[in-house]
Amino acid sequence: MEPVAIIGAGGFGREILDVFDAVNSCTPTFQVLGFIVDPKFGKKGEMINEKPILGGFDWLDERRASVKVVCGVGDPKDRFHLIDRARRLGVGFCTVVHPNAVLTSRVRIGEGVVITAGCVFTNNIRIGNHVHVNLNCTVGHDVVIEDFVTISPGSHISGGVAIHEGAFIGTGVNIIEKIDIGKWSTVGAGSAVIRDLPGNTVSVGVPAKTVKTKLEGWHFNKNND
Repeated sequence: MEPVAIIGAGGFGREILDVFDAVNSCTPTFQVLGFIVDPKFGKKGEMINEKPILGGFDWLDERRASVKVVCGVGDPKDRFHLIDRARRLGVGFCTVVHPNAVLTSRVRIGEGVVITAGCVFTNNIRIGNHVHVNLNCTVGHDVVIEDFVTISPGSHISGGVAIHEGAFIGTGVNIIEKIDIGKWSTVGAGSAVIRDLPGNTVSVGVPAKTVKTKLEGWHFNKNND
């Protein structure tokens, strides 16, 4: 089995462990060693859902040749910085797909991707690197989902949609066909997207309207924006 560790032990990190467990219950594939957590967020040796906190990135640095990781932090900006730290160490990344997700053979998936239970993908779909697709989402034909996108539970994406790098799609969002969602944008929970949304913005409502614009490159700031 392939040794793996999960970066982050919060809510979604624990849900990723559930996905690994579901995969292994069908076909033993992954040996989940535990969680990578910076010391301010958890003590080494602490048990989280029967798996230990292994340590911080120093632990990962010592074992980078023998273990792959997946990031369990849902916020795209934070995930961007954590993946950058891991990449600088030369660590490899794994992808995990829940066994009851439905994907055709015409779905292309990058590295570090997490697809949870109940998701359905049709055909000619491209998923970039380090994307999270949460519970019970549907993704139609010819959709492009770029790196570091998060799609929250119960969202539905129609055909021909492009969701650009780092976008966050909130819970229960509905996106009609042929929409373009700009990079590092946020679509609030329950929104209905019927027109293109620019990058670096926050949009909410039915129909979704832009209520905030952020500076280009805001996500490079490791602190809160």
